[in-house]
Amino acid sequence: MFTTLITTDELARHLDDLQWIVCDCRHDLADYEAGRREYARAHIPGARFLHLDEDLSGPKTGLNGRHPLPHPTTFALRLGALGIDSGKQVIAYDASGGCFAARLWWMLRWSGHSTVAVLDGGWQAWTSGNHPVTAEEPRFQPATYTLRLRPNLAVDAAYVDAHRIDPAVALIDARAADRFRGENETLDPVAGHIPGATNRFFRSNLEASGAFKTADALKREFADVLGARSPAAVVHQCGSGVTACHNLLAMEHAGLAGSRLYPGSWSEWVSDPSRPVAR
Repeated sequence: MFTTLITTDELARHLDDLQWIVCDCRHDLADYEAGRREYARAHIPGARFLHLDEDLSGPKTGLNGRHPLPHPTTFALRLGALGIDSGKQVIAYDASGGCFAARLWWMLRWSGHSTVAVLDGGWQAWTSGNHPVTAEEPRFQPATYTLRLRPNLAVDAAYVDAHRIDPAVALIDARAADRFRGENETLDPVAGHIPGATNRFFRSNLEASGAFKTADALKREFADVLGARSPAAVVHQCGSGVTACHNLLAMEHAGLAGSRLYPGSWSEWVSDPSRPVAR
């Protein structure tokens, strides 16, 4: 049972295990079809492709951010169509340090699925380790995914607004430091950050190799952000609720369990001009 990270060697030993399902989450925010093209070119044998916008996001209203969560039932139906049921061990990977795979990891946990892990080092670690790849589409039987929604894993904008300057709550922004400061904003119409938030760029969780830092190292680094606060007092956010999942995964890997996600994040926050902005 793997619930945070898994090595490429461990996954390779289970490629023929029918109780294990691999999910390819490769994506490029600047190129909608990039992940699908890469998947068609080569992927881990048996992997199912999930698109960030089509499978891991719901309809946008202009007020709910760039990557709003899909309706839970819609997500459960998609999982079932991919042959995923509640008893499967799911492994997610991407080629971006784990940020898109972490989104699926968090959404499965939100859906009540505990046996889900991210492939440490992702596609690059898999291929550099000379593990098998294929362009063949997998064949599988659809399943019934039983939803056991855990709404307590997420918070909404009202909660963030009520607690953003609460010293007992740590609001952590996973975007790059320049975007947090309100510089070089290219994705959202307003630059800046939520007042009261602190910044931890999600790539700070990774070694130069692209693998996650050790649990001990991550625990020490997050301790500097948490201070005396418990992990349950942490709310993660980013631009659209994607890379924030990477920080949440890093905390769980470090043994700091219980933090939550603001799925709407900055792109939802700034959709209401009455909400305050800091730069």
